[in-house]
Amino acid sequence: MLDLKGLLSKARLPMDITRRGFLEVSTVVAAIAAMNAARAQTGAQPYIILSAPKGILIADPSLCVSCQRCELACTEFNDGKADSRLARIKINRGMFYGTEGTSLTSPHNGAYGSDPVCVQDTCRQCDHPVPCANACPKGAIRVNPKTGARYVDEETCIGCGLCQKACPWNMMSFDVEKNVASKCFLCNGDPKCVKACPTEAIRYVPWMDRSKEPTRGVPHGYMPQNNNDQCGICHG
Repeated sequence: MLDLKGLLSKARLPMDITRRGFLEVSTVVAAIAAMNAARAQTGAQPYIILSAPKGILIADPSLCVSCQRCELACTEFNDGKADSRLARIKINRGMFYGTEGTSLTSPHNGAYGSDPVCVQDTCRQCDHPVPCANACPKGAIRVNPKTGARYVDEETCIGCGLCQKACPWNMMSFDVEKNVASKCFLCNGDPKCVKACPTEAIRYVPWMDRSKEPTRGVPHGYMPQNNNDQCGICHG
């Protein structure tokens, strides 16, 4: 169970909370405990609530020139090699046909589409629910105390790939050589992709909720509707 001080921090409530506020938060604590007890009975892991991030990456497709320097800067800093497949910012997959691929059901973006715009994909740094964290069976997705960014603890990750399936925007990366997943952790507060972009198409800004943006395909079952419904406990 979360301690009250920790929950106040996660809920962004003042520490000098009133008696009424105390009762309300106590109710939330009890509700979360009851919810997790019910999930445990069905074999589901406890519902994970992580503290809010401090920043987030946003990108402007109208400024992107598809040079992929951001992807290279990302992997050179994080992986010691230039490999766009491992990049935590996704340019390559939207460069030619857009994020919808070669689907005939919608107009194409990208170099071979009707609209030559490259849509850059960046991690939403989800507040809660955090689909990848809730999907991980080992609790390998944690919070950087400095930035609030979610990151993968490589020593704990078992390479099962469930986090990849859980992310509605397909923003997890996977290193097949190391057999570990990874995600954007904002380079400890100094994103290299932002510095590498020649057109300033990527910015590092204070965190905002981007969880309502369109998903990439059908969301996986590791973020079921009941997870969204449970957010009503704090955000009714």
